[in-house]
Amino acid sequence: MGAGRRGVLTAAVTVVCAVTVLAVPGTAFAAPTPPPDPGATASVTVVTSDAELEAVRKKLDTLYRAAAKATDEYNAAEEKARQQTAQVVRLARKIVEGRERLADLKDRAGAAAAAQYRGGGLPPEAHLVLSDDPQEFLDGAGRVRQGQHATKGLIGEMTRTQRDLEQYTEDAREQMRKLEAGRKVKAAAQKRIEKQIEAAEKLEAELEQEEKERLARLERRAAARAQATWLSSGVLDELTSKATAQGREAVAYATAQIGKPYQWGAEGPNTFDCSGLTSQAWLAAGKTIPRTSQMQWQQLERVDVEDMRPGDLIIYWADASHVGMYVGDGVMVHAPRPGRTVTLAGAGSMPILGVVRPDPAAE
Repeated sequence: MGAGRRGVLTAAVTVVCAVTVLAVPGTAFAAPTPPPDPGATASVTVVTSDAELEAVRKKLDTLYRAAAKATDEYNAAEEKARQQTAQVVRLARKIVEGRERLADLKDRAGAAAAAQYRGGGLPPEAHLVLSDDPQEFLDGAGRVRQGQHATKGLIGEMTRTQRDLEQYTEDAREQMRKLEAGRKVKAAAQKRIEKQIEAAEKLEAELEQEEKERLARLERRAAARAQATWLSSGVLDELTSKATAQGREAVAYATAQIGKPYQWGAEGPNTFDCSGLTSQAWLAAGKTIPRTSQMQWQQLERVDVEDMRPGDLIIYWADASHVGMYVGDGVMVHAPRPGRTVTLAGAGSMPILGVVRPDPAAE
């Protein structure tokens, strides 16, 4: 890399440091190359060191992790919006039904009032007093009591229906307020995602093809080192659990997606993000699980790493911002990040927060 490009790359890394919200404290970057000696020939080039590329790799990892966290926030807001929209639809139906019911009750009340008008405007009691027939008086008295009860019940039902209608309307307004707040959360998360990915892509664009290839090798080495460390802990020594029928179906679905591109917010069928892949895999197996990696970590049953079986979900990083599905033999399948495709990787290639099980009852 020439001195000019080295300066551009260094500047890009510096700019990216200012952009990311998850910068690792103390990350060291190689000092910029001093300006070339005016007497030196323009044909002299300086090769970017592995240390500099390692700094780029770490910064890219930080940026994509920030994007993953924002993606989880976006997905959570999207899931809430779906639920709230469904609730608004249910409330709207209740409002329509309530209005129809209230209109019917008012019609019945109007009919009762019209009947009284046709009776000369006198209350039923007055008609009974004017009757000369004792039996008619007694029969009529029973009908009056029934009519009074019916009228009282009609009024009570109208009051309850009106009250329910007002409550449904207020609940619908509240759900709409939540929907609007959720849209703002989604929009803010989307901006953060796009900002982080744009910064990462800008940083990668400064690399020559040879440097990109070396960077890819550094990424593979870092993952291999982490996997080797994880395996050397003896974590697989006690793994004897076999997949359940549903677990096998989930693994089959997830591994069938290998090679499909990562796309934040995607749930298939052509692109996936990490939790979109795991949630759709389990849906294909007949089990509905939470949409995001953070909700999967919070809501699904947790199991020890030593007890995991194929189909279980491995949650990564302290903020639960990434998830993969264990497929056995120390390997998991996941949708890594923008610019990558669904792939197999070492289960210990990233820091594991814990393991959750979508089908704990199927032992």
